[in-house]
Amino acid sequence: MANESIEIVHNLQQKVSKLVDRYRSVKTDNDHLKSENDQLALQLEESAREMAELKEKYNTLKFSKTIEAKSGDVHFAKIRINQIVREIDKCIALLNR
Repeated sequence: MANESIEIVHNLQQKVSKLVDRYRSVKTDNDHLKSENDQLALQLEESAREMAELKEKYNTLKFSKTIEAKSGDVHFAKIRINQIVREIDKCIALLNR
């Protein structure tokens, strides 16, 4: 009876030891994944910022090309200038709030 109790305790100790080892392994993996997630989030923010800058440059280039419009493109240039004036008016209205 005593031997059975000792064997049960020994088996229980082994199982607890394995469980603790698995916990440590999973915790290490989780920490690594959190770190990787943080790095990817920073890269995503940087990419979004770069994309916004490129869109702004594209719009500026498009606007400058519109202003350089040839005789057939004057209508589109006027439309674009009107859009920009409306955007400026909206910004001014927001600032006045």
